[in-house]
Amino acid sequence: MCPLGRRLINGEGGWLASAHMCCHCLLIEGRNSLILVDTGLGTADVANPSRLGAAFNALVRPRLLMDETALHQIRALGLDPNDVQHIVPTHLDLDHAGGLADFPQAQVHVHAPELKAALDRPTLHEKSRYIPAQWAHGPQWASHSVQGEKWLGFDAVRALPDTDEDVLLVPLAGHTRGHVGVAVRTGSGWLLHCGDAYFFRGELEADQHCPVGLRIFQSLVQMNGPQRLDNQRRLRELKRNHGHEVTLFCAHDPVELQALERPFTVAMAAA
Repeated sequence: MCPLGRRLINGEGGWLASAHMCCHCLLIEGRNSLILVDTGLGTADVANPSRLGAAFNALVRPRLLMDETALHQIRALGLDPNDVQHIVPTHLDLDHAGGLADFPQAQVHVHAPELKAALDRPTLHEKSRYIPAQWAHGPQWASHSVQGEKWLGFDAVRALPDTDEDVLLVPLAGHTRGHVGVAVRTGSGWLLHCGDAYFFRGELEADQHCPVGLRIFQSLVQMNGPQRLDNQRRLRELKRNHGHEVTLFCAHDPVELQALERPFTVAMAAA
């Protein structure tokens, strides 16, 4: 994504220069299937950008390339997209759920408050952030209640079915009503995909900082500000207390993505 205002968004460069943001996914090779965390923008979004809305296209300026969709990247890895049997969106915003229709065979796991908000779109804000066309194909929704066990200071954490507690849904509401993080046990510790619980790596540092444009944007699109900020505080504590065993990253920071663009050995992956 290439919005204008690089200094406002990336904290560097000119005010009118194009910023660089990503919107990436996480693919997990499980014992019997593939699990996809977030889908990004899908092939139908690339083929028909107008369905994303004029405001999104003008402000975010997504670089819509078919090769960058999750469907095509999975094929490029030599894997079969039909083997994606589970999708876990961190939330259902249009830039995270656009590829759902590319994997119609998959169960889509969401917290119940998120699913209800996306399907009902009760507020004007939610009418703009959720795009019904992205799930007009009728996904196999798997709605989960917000309850479960404790995990490293977080409550109501539950395992994705059939993963032997190697993939966990971690409630991180605030950005949306039912936003989740997804924790994955690997051969070298945990990965925690935080989605949009934060947008910039500096938000998890002890001297917490974030470019002004991203700080304003997060405030404008949040559904529950105190809840979002409290979850950011808990993520900072998690990094401080368990950073040696948990690698945290968000959906949109290109520096974090670049540091993590390598395969991990996942404990439940087939040998």
